Amino acid sequence: MQPIISVAGVGKTYAGGFTALKSVDLDIHSGEIFALLGPNGAGKTTLISIICGIVNATSGRVTADGNDIQQDFRAARSKIGLVPQELSTDSFESVWNTVSFSRGLFGKAPNPQHIEKILRQLSLWDKKDSKIMALSGGMKRRVMIAKALSHEPSILFLDEPTAGVDVELRRDMWEMVRGLRENGVTIILTTHYIEEAEEMADRIGVINHGELVLVEEKHELMQKLGKKQLTIHLQNQISELPEELKKFDLDIADEGNQLIYTFDTQREHTGIATLLRALNQQGMEFKDLHSSESSLEEIFVSLVHQSQDERQTAG
Repeated sequence: MQPIISVAGVGKTYAGGFTALKSVDLDIHSGEIFALLGPNGAGKTTLISIICGIVNATSGRVTADGNDIQQDFRAARSKIGLVPQELSTDSFESVWNTVSFSRGLFGKAPNPQHIEKILRQLSLWDKKDSKIMALSGGMKRRVMIAKALSHEPSILFLDEPTAGVDVELRRDMWEMVRGLRENGVTIILTTHYIEEAEEMADRIGVINHGELVLVEEKHELMQKLGKKQLTIHLQNQISELPEELKKFDLDIADEGNQLIYTFDTQREHTGIATLLRALNQQGMEFKDLHSSESSLEEIFVSLVHQSQDERQTAG
């Protein structure tokens, strides 16, 4: 099946010589939630801006729902809704007028029923006559999403959608994004919040220094790169490891009341049984065992550091 967005060999070098993107290839599937992760200055916003036709690529080609973003800009752009990171809207206009005007910018005929549907979905209906300047930051963010959806796009870009939003509202917005996906909208989001990608995304791309380091299904990524940890709660406190246990990947934690054993989930033998036998032989009794997986944040940090190390080695 043809991807709804296809990015092929896209690069961007600015007039001053700074290269923001280096030959990025990326296909995004219809109906998925795709999260693009990367540190500040990694190239996330540049890539989104090129796909949306706001910035021209130095090289490569982008299509949106089969339409070339440069050769057939109007058709391609009509498929895309963009919620930028910065809140920018007419403070003196009402919510209703602002969202309706955005629909008209794309040449769409007035459709009050559609505008009402969007405002209700985003819990903005009771604010429809309010001026933008009277709204809270979270409500303004919702208005930006309503504007982006006003012309009925099939693709929605969310650039740092919950930046500056409190935790409760962030979770409300996650639910809203899932609802949009259920209605057939493909969602692409950039985020600094690792838990946002872990909670919502189907696939994850990691970008660093203008290069797409990795694109994986979220669950496959965590399975491939995630480590598991076994926390052993000891009966008696220890200050150092016995010599016989130093061959295991063990760390002393909780002031000597715990041992943390890190193991690779992909290996055929985890070594847990051998470790527990060794503890028994040392007369070290334990009260409890607890297993946990690496978080996506730990995986992300590891990938970025790995990417930087490879760059330094190549340099």
